[in-house]
Amino acid sequence: MVKVGDFNIPDELLYTKDHEYAQIENEDLVKIGITDYAQKSLRDIVYVELPKKGSEVTQGSEFGSIESVKAVSELYAPVSGVIEEVNSELENSPERVNEDPYGEGWIIKIKASSIDADKAKLLNSKAYAKIVKEAGEKK
Repeated sequence: MVKVGDFNIPDELLYTKDHEYAQIENEDLVKIGITDYAQKSLRDIVYVELPKKGSEVTQGSEFGSIESVKAVSELYAPVSGVIEEVNSELENSPERVNEDPYGEGWIIKIKASSIDADKAKLLNSKAYAKIVKEAGEKK
């Protein structure tokens, strides 16, 4: 685990520069959510727009949005593939993203179509920590 300030950045996850994480659950199933940094920056999350199960996404494309009392932010797919599962619990309890972004607050699971190529374009915990640190210095 890497810590930048009070932000947790687990080593076993991969990250986008847009603050989504990708947790590879098996060869091609990837759990997606927003990072601790993102949820703390947004503050109180009040709504998560979830995509439809079975939808296709490409790496870097928008798949939904997340709304807080402060702002609305787009969500971008860290990997390409088909949305296998959506966390429908977030429809009634969007605050789970704030409470447990890496656990109960996950957003979707994607059955990845090109996992090795996609992984090569994602950041490890140390590279993502550098982005978070730089963002904190700009504030």
